[in-house]
Amino acid sequence: MANTKKPSPKKTFNGHVDLKGSARKIPAGKNLGTTNLNDVIEVTVRLRRKNSIEEYVKNMQDGKNKILTEQEFEQKFAANEKDIDKIESFAQQNDLTIVDSSAARRSVVLKGTVQHFSKAFGVYLSNYQHDDGKIYRGRMGSIKIPAALEGIIEGVFGLDDRPQAKPMFRMVNNEGHVIQPHAANISYNPNDVAKAYNYPKNVDGTGQCIALIELGGGYRTADMKNYFSHLGLPLPLIKSISVDGAVNSPSTPDSADGEVALDIEVAGAVATGAKIVVYFTPNTDKGFLDAITTALHDQKNKASVISISWGASESQWSEQAMQNFNQTFMSAAALGVTITVAAGDNGSSDGQTDGKAHVDFPASSPYVLACGGTKLEKAKETVWNDGNGWATGGGISDIFAVPDYQKKISLPASVNSKQHKGRGMPDIAANADSATGYNVLVDAQWSVIGGTSAVAPLMAGLIALSNQKLKRPVGFINPKLYAAKSNVFKDITQGNNTTAKAGGYTAKKGWDACTGLGVPLGAVVSVL
Repeated sequence: MANTKKPSPKKTFNGHVDLKGSARKIPAGKNLGTTNLNDVIEVTVRLRRKNSIEEYVKNMQDGKNKILTEQEFEQKFAANEKDIDKIESFAQQNDLTIVDSSAARRSVVLKGTVQHFSKAFGVYLSNYQHDDGKIYRGRMGSIKIPAALEGIIEGVFGLDDRPQAKPMFRMVNNEGHVIQPHAANISYNPNDVAKAYNYPKNVDGTGQCIALIELGGGYRTADMKNYFSHLGLPLPLIKSISVDGAVNSPSTPDSADGEVALDIEVAGAVATGAKIVVYFTPNTDKGFLDAITTALHDQKNKASVISISWGASESQWSEQAMQNFNQTFMSAAALGVTITVAAGDNGSSDGQTDGKAHVDFPASSPYVLACGGTKLEKAKETVWNDGNGWATGGGISDIFAVPDYQKKISLPASVNSKQHKGRGMPDIAANADSATGYNVLVDAQWSVIGGTSAVAPLMAGLIALSNQKLKRPVGFINPKLYAAKSNVFKDITQGNNTTAKAGGYTAKKGWDACTGLGVPLGAVVSVL
């Protein structure tokens, strides 16, 4: 007999329902009380696509679908203009101002008072003071949206502006004084690391644009001129773009300036002919996402590769944030833009103190190239792990399933669940230990910097060289890398990323959860 029981109706509150995946926990820090209701803030509302993109991207891997132009992408996978109209109507009803809307970015940016936003989305916002003294807005629980907009709205970002990510770099200054614990024994210029890995010659990235996402800090033009002159290399074209009000704002070497300088100087030294565009954005989930979507759909600069050196443990993200980032990375795959992301610098724990292993996001997205770290010495190359908590990120995702391209390799069981159900990372690795770090000039100070954040721009430089050499964008390369013969990688078989706070993973022949497939050599271009 058929089950005729009707499903329970969804609970609504004044015609509103919970926005799926939007729940957040109480922020860290001291609760300072209710946010001033007259404060004016901006919020990004993310909308559904006209059509699902997953199948299209999957068929690209089989050669059945092609890389799309921006116009073709908008026709197939942008937001529907009628949905945008509904959000604009919702904004008007709630006394909110429309700042911007983009069908390609699937984003409508709204501006208004905390009071109006709190009522519109059924949230209670409080101010919190972090340990560093900075004050930010936070919330707990789910965002509410009108039942009529359920399925149309996929994310709401900006109500909460707590810090979302951290840069993945480790610095030592020119006197050997440890700014971030670990003293340098050997240091390299980035172009010398590229030579050690036999990166393609007779190409310099001309015609390519490398986008760098920066959630703080800045760079000084004088430093860039001096740095590339010191290396005997031409100064790349470097531009900065403001997202959500953030700007190029250099301060001191031990700030996020170290990250910005590392990213520019590594990418620029590997691909001297590429244009480098730095997208500065606030360190919030809204700012982070807005910067990536802005870079991806920037039709003036047209990035062919986006490098991201910031992230946080999957456990520190909301579900709506991870899913919206992941969807954006699918868009990048459809548009032929490669995304390189640092895999983390705190080993298997990813800096968490719950005794469990964690992986870093956005590196754990199946649609990015997760970049792990090694220690590059003259006689050998091993997993980066200095034994003091600084080590390459890597492991098994708790959020994302095993992607098709990893189903033919031997993934280890998660040290947490003992199951084989998650995406393994990293995908590849390269020199990252600050004991064998990169010579960098930041705020007029020469330093040695390591971290997996050096690997993301290093790989971005390699992608720019590959695009020029092949005269086409290589785009989403993960399936091709996993299908390649092992001779295009330097296999790393010694070391582990275990930390004192969590169980970890050990290097072995072939893919492992410390260095992935290994270090991509210049020969990798032949499989892209």
